[in-house]
Amino acid sequence: GAVNFPQVTLPIQATGARFMHVHRNVPGILTGINNIFASRGVNIAGQYLQTDGEVGYVVVDAGATRDGAAILEEMRALPGTIRARILYER
Repeated sequence: GAVNFPQVTLPIQATGARFMHVHRNVPGILTGINNIFASRGVNIAGQYLQTDGEVGYVVVDAGATRDGAAILEEMRALPGTIRARILYER
């Protein structure tokens, strides 16, 4: 079945990157995501999470990074990941 996520209006950041991650709603996903950024020394400026039973959706606003593609690949490799992408990078 389709999963409907709430309509959320997030402020556009002048610098940095915004990542989106859809995942199974299981313990440890946020820890895994946060560890990816921490291991690269990238600050998380904001994080927005919504879960709906079986599925979770998180948007991460990160500080400036040149590692966006590598971060995305690590996010995609996390167990439980359904989809991940970069929404923008400045």
